[in-house]
Amino acid sequence: MQISPNNSTEDWRQIAQAVLKVEAQALTEAAARLDNNLTKAVELLLKHEGKVVVSGIGKSGHIGQKIASTLASTGTPAVFLHAAEAVHGDLGIYTPGDPSILISKSGSTAELLRLIPVLRQFRSPLIAIVGNLNSPMAKQADIILDARVEREADPLNLAPTCSTTTALGLGDALAVALMMARRFTDKDFARYHPAGQLGRTLWLKVAEVMHQNDAVAWVKPETPLRQVIIAMSQRPLGAACVVDEEFQLLGIITDGDLRRALLTHEDIRILQASDCMMRQPITITPEASLRDATRLMEDRPSQISVLPVVDSQSRRCLGLIRIHDIYQPELI
Repeated sequence: MQISPNNSTEDWRQIAQAVLKVEAQALTEAAARLDNNLTKAVELLLKHEGKVVVSGIGKSGHIGQKIASTLASTGTPAVFLHAAEAVHGDLGIYTPGDPSILISKSGSTAELLRLIPVLRQFRSPLIAIVGNLNSPMAKQADIILDARVEREADPLNLAPTCSTTTALGLGDALAVALMMARRFTDKDFARYHPAGQLGRTLWLKVAEVMHQNDAVAWVKPETPLRQVIIAMSQRPLGAACVVDEEFQLLGIITDGDLRRALLTHEDIRILQASDCMMRQPITITPEASLRDATRLMEDRPSQISVLPVVDSQSRRCLGLIRIHDIYQPELI
């Protein structure tokens, strides 16, 4: 598929779609070409107890940085080495035997070819992500990951687009295969991502961010609806927990439930909490992770914004957690 350079009257959205389709096709073709070399690369990196060094230059260098980062964050220690800086002292990063992943579309990148004899002195096995199987780099590599593309996505067939996407895809494929081979778990992932929203949802438990005690609107089934509205206004969490004398959860009343009650009843003075509460609501336990809470609230046809927190042993209602409590701007 080619993109016409005559874009004076073309729809930019159609151009963008064409680019994505060309790149998707390049990835599909790369997936079909995967062979035993991928298996060899996985086995090589699994057996090595040290780090992996990823190297490239230009756009391939940027892709290499991302691949190294993905490997490191999924259980395979990895660093990026700029191909030009390597021969000016940065080769000191190597420990003998550290495998190298070299990335080049042409396979004839001078800076990388200059490195190969030196890397051999470090007894570094060479994995090449390369777009030309007849290139000098491909001929000298121990393992080749085929990153050939039919063309780039731009109309001039010059800008690194399909080639960089394919190289990145092969790096991701290698990282995920290693991740699964190492039986890398979400707990391992959390250990490597302690900050930001991702770390927050993996590390923190519901008990650490939930609202409880006087911060929650607690009502009984017989509480008049007017008093429920007052309680929810004084404690604006978007819901009230309907409990019995033992704080067993009987139901929940959300802002939406109140609106529906007002729409269907002309006189709310006769209504009690039990008349408009949602019985048997979805709940979560305090020891669940914020990731679990997010899934319960968002991975459903109709999303919900608040969950009652219920003790897993006594089944007593302990409080509420809102989706807003999960997506906090502060870093941990």
